[in-house]
Order: sequence, then structure tokens, then C-alpha cells
Amino acid sequence: MKGAGADIDYAAMFQALPGMVALLTPELVYADANREFVRMSGRSREELIGRYLFDVFPDNPNDPDATGARNLLASLTRVLETGERDAMALQRYDVESRERPGTWTERYWSPVNAPVLGPDGRVVLLVHRVEEVTELIKARGGQDGSRARVLEAELYTRARELQVINDRLRQAHAREREVALALQAAMLPAPRPVGHHRAAVRYRPAVGALNVCGDWYDLVDLTGDRIGVAVGDVVGHGLRAACVMGLLRSALSAASLVADGPARALEVLGLYARSVDGAESTTAVETHIDWDAHTITYSSAGHPPPALLHADGTVVFLDQATDPPLGARPEHVPRPEAAIAFEEGDMLVLYTDGLVERRREDIDTGLARLAGSLTRHCGLAPEPLADALLHDLLPTGGATDDTALVIVRL
Repeated sequence: MKGAGADIDYAAMFQALPGMVALLTPELVYADANREFVRMSGRSREELIGRYLFDVFPDNPNDPDATGARNLLASLTRVLETGERDAMALQRYDVESRERPGTWTERYWSPVNAPVLGPDGRVVLLVHRVEEVTELIKARGGQDGSRARVLEAELYTRARELQVINDRLRQAHAREREVALALQAAMLPAPRPVGHHRAAVRYRPAVGALNVCGDWYDLVDLTGDRIGVAVGDVVGHGLRAACVMGLLRSALSAASLVADGPARALEVLGLYARSVDGAESTTAVETHIDWDAHTITYSSAGHPPPALLHADGTVVFLDQATDPPLGARPEHVPRPEAAIAFEEGDMLVLYTDGLVERRREDIDTGLARLAGSLTRHCGLAPEPLADALLHDLLPTGGATDDTALVIVRL
């Protein structure tokens, strides 16, 4: 910086970083590399920028046990899929000599890979930082050669053991994700007519082994020509969140059948949630649709507002009866309730925050994006409308949060 308030030259700062750092595109093509990376890798900028990583640094074809490229590809793929940083164990990675093609030099690298996320939460770049430890591994430090080789072997063995442990942990997380998804699928109601009305429902799990959450939806038949529609979101991830989700969904479904309106149903749910470990800060919204009166009565416990799509394409958010999430107040307080009229052919849209929220983005931006998509597709029936919303609003590579969506033609 030249002075207080002056802009920082991030390009110059990147080049001056003391360690080896490169930027990769999601296709694993070099977008940039700092001076230290160019110097230590033994490749010029022209040999790096614009080229596929594993064309520049393939595994040694003469060594059947070479796994450096394979392990690095697995790490980078994990970062792309999960949007999370991945630190690798020490890797032996032979590098071909530029001066003597066919001659491979034994190198030891300790890589760390991290995502750079765009406004929509997708990975737009990968930061690939490499710690070069070849000299450390090969240094004799005054010791006899046999002892040095023993130390090298021990260090490398420990690094490989760490890699195996990390792989086992990832496999365990993947199995937990599969179980949580199966549990959610078993507990969420299958699409079916409610009374003589039909709703389009969708559930999209988050990308990544650790990101399965506790989103749910529910539809119940009420007395008269009425139905109850609800969505909710449990804080947390994995099996625990899925189990809490099942308890709360069932409790709200039962409360909706006997409670005098959606606000009272949420009050009952809030009292029940106090006895459920992990239910704190759960959000939910309950709506009762009355076709005889042509009204929607609703109440929200800290949840994003449902959207009412009129036949002319205008969108109204149901945000006049919003209260804190479950368990946010130590004492019991009656929850607010509001009602709005609808016309035949309108659509009611309920969803969880995975549809509209993005990192470092105001929720109003996501709601405006939802309203715009609804207006563009206002002539569609519920099923194609649900598909259109998911296509418009979820990142191409998958969302980092679960999404539940319910659309009812009124």
C-alpha cells in the first residue's frame, strides 16, 4: 500500500507470497502461479498457465506404485464437490526433468487445496498451495546414511497412515450421509393427493458428505375443504438432524389435526421441542388453506416467508406473522397468525432456505430471485413449476444446503 486508504495490489501480493501457490480453474487448468511456484516446480509460466494440471505433472509411468497424481486429483475433486478446504498428507510426487525427458526426480510435497466461492456458492477457483519438503526428507544432517533413511521411511510411513485414516473417515461420513438420506426419504411423505387437491413436492440434498441436514415438508387433510401445508428446517447436519426432523415433522402433523389454526399448532410444536435435544432454533412455517373461504391462514417460526403467486404473475410474500424460531424464547408466548385471500388458479409456494440463501448475500436478494423466477414461469402447472424453480435457483454444481419445496395450486 502506498498510503492509508490506498488499494492493495492483490496481483503483486500473490506473486510475492513466500510459498508455492497456484490458482486452478474447476477444470483443473492453471489460471495463475506465483513466482515461488514457478521457481520450485521447475516449470516456466508458459508451461503452466492454460494447461491441465496432470498434463504438466503426471504420475511417473515407470513406477507402478506412483500415486501422487491420483491422490491430488481425489483431493481437488473433494474440494469441488464439497466447497471445503482439503489438507493432504505428505506425497511423493516424481517430476520429469525438462532438460532430460524420461528422467524423473523424486520430490516430496505437502499440498493444501482450498475453494474460492462465487456469489452463488459455487467453486469458481481452487487455491493449490504446496509445501516443498524434498530437501528436508533427503537431508542427512550429519547422521549416517542408514539412520537417515530410517527416519525418512518413518516420516513417509506416518504420512501414508494419515492418508489412510483420512480416507476411512471420508468413507464413514459418506455412509452416514447415505443412511441420513434414506432416513429422510422414509420419513418424508410421498407425493399424493390431499383431499381432492394435489401438490408438487421436491427434496434436494446438499452436495458433500457432511451437509445432509434436517429439512422437511408435510401435508395433512383437515376438516372441511381444507389442508395443512408445512415446511421446516432443523439446525445441524447428519443423522442427528435427520432424526430430530422426523420427530418434529410428526409432532407438527399431529398438532395440525387438532389445533385451532397454524399459530396454535406451532405453539404446541414449540412446547414439544423443549424436550427434544437438538431441536433448538428449528424454523418452521405452517399454512392452512381453506377453499371454501378462499383464504390462507399462516404462522412462521423464524422461517423464510411462503410466496403466493397470482395468476397475473405478481408475487406476495406471506411475512405478516413471523416470530422467532423454536426455543428462542425461555417463556411461552402466543405466536402471531395472519390470513390472506387467494383466487382460483393462484399458487402457494413453501420452501426451505437452501432455495434462496447464499453465502455473503442478503436474504432479500434471494427472495427477489425467487419472485423473478415465479413471475417468469407463472403459467406453468405445479410439477413443471417446481422443476423450473430448482433449475433457476440452485447452483449448477449443487447447493451447500438442503432444499425442500412444496407448490399447491389453489
